[in-house]
Amino acid sequence: MSSPDYVANYRLKTNLLKTIALGTFAAAGAATIGDSWVFKHQTLAMSLAFFLGYAGIIFEELLAFNKSGVALLMAVTLWTIHSRAASPDIAVQHLSNSFKEVGEILFFLLGAMAIVEIVKEYQGFKLVTNLISTRNPRRLLWVVGGITFVVSSVLDNLASTIVMVSLLQKLVLDTEQRKFLGAVVVIAANAGGAWTPIGDVTTTMLWINGRISTFRTMQDLFLPSVISLAVPLALMSIFRFSDKGTKEREPLLTSKQMTLLTSEEMAPQGHLVFGIGIGTLLFVPIFKSLTGLPPYLGMLFGLGVLWILTDAIHFDDLEHQNLKVPRALSRVDIQGVLFFLGILLSVGSLKSAGILQELAAYLDAHIPRIELTAAAIGLATALLDSVPLVAAAMEMYSISTFPTDSQLWQLVAYCAGTGGSLLIMGSAAGVTFMGIERASFLWYFKKVSAFALAGYAAGLATYLAVIYTRGFQ
Repeated sequence: MSSPDYVANYRLKTNLLKTIALGTFAAAGAATIGDSWVFKHQTLAMSLAFFLGYAGIIFEELLAFNKSGVALLMAVTLWTIHSRAASPDIAVQHLSNSFKEVGEILFFLLGAMAIVEIVKEYQGFKLVTNLISTRNPRRLLWVVGGITFVVSSVLDNLASTIVMVSLLQKLVLDTEQRKFLGAVVVIAANAGGAWTPIGDVTTTMLWINGRISTFRTMQDLFLPSVISLAVPLALMSIFRFSDKGTKEREPLLTSKQMTLLTSEEMAPQGHLVFGIGIGTLLFVPIFKSLTGLPPYLGMLFGLGVLWILTDAIHFDDLEHQNLKVPRALSRVDIQGVLFFLGILLSVGSLKSAGILQELAAYLDAHIPRIELTAAAIGLATALLDSVPLVAAAMEMYSISTFPTDSQLWQLVAYCAGTGGSLLIMGSAAGVTFMGIERASFLWYFKKVSAFALAGYAAGLATYLAVIYTRGFQ
């Protein structure tokens, strides 16, 4: 910025905080080099590095550090500590295994984001926005939540979040309102993915490993999942979108803006591209079931189909070269993808070092009832990735002790799925929303977390009430 702007915006306190933060990171890096100390205190060193990095992400706006850069530094620091404490060979092996899992998610994310960008460029989502006639924020709150809940039950949470947040970008111009509705998408996506075996990665893990079955899971977890969404939506309608105050009663789009939106014309063959694009997203779980291959290959298959289709449509059309896939790829949010990479690699390092397994064992030893254990796992997923926690739970509790569809596994499926909504970084849907809309940790914590917690608790209470009424053993 220019000198006058610099003087006008200079904040001694902010610069002091930055200096302290950088000094802390430097001290952590120096401690990492001290092999003997790290070797003896790996768990403490990695925990400190993780929470320092997490704090940097939480206070992103205060420190003016980009969260993607902080996440990448945190990931590299954690893996460096792990390599010092174990050995480079062991760390490289663990890193390769971790990156295999991370890479699958990243390729899935890139494919889904590219497909959505293509459909957006063809004005394909106009078909959906035309169906949403309401301009009332309170009604749109329920419409967006309901649509996301249904879509995420058959579509992966990542793809569901990307589609719905992209739709909101067309439908809602006010940034604050759009971010709040995007947070509703996160809660609805996690709730919708908790009651079907293909709706969330954790329920899929439990399903593949024989802990839950399809029909029983859908039967027992549908109502708790609905309640976990309905309660936050009802509370938001009362406290966030009440009739008090003019801001909440203002429409999201003015009549003129809505007219402009509905008057936009779709690109040539836009209906076809929309149908194929959404169809390829819905085909991903079918592809996995038919082939047994990872979902990201199904997503890349869909991207390849759209790529060939758009090339064929505009083979000799120089006027619409912007509708081809290379232009869509240039609009993909790489910064958000790198943030996602940093977070997943960081959590992967904690899993490789056995820290997450130690946490799960601690919960098992100090919490007497399985209901409380599952609830604690759900709360832990708000801070940590649910996948390694669920994997650790499957290792701790044998299927002979807790057979298929036992209360423990259904509670783990519900709590791990919906608990990630409590904090913005607690689920893949939240991290994706965070990257797309540039929503901060503190913003979500102040304005959304309490609503999500109320829904989480209400859904859990509903499950226990239904099961105990039925005489579940």
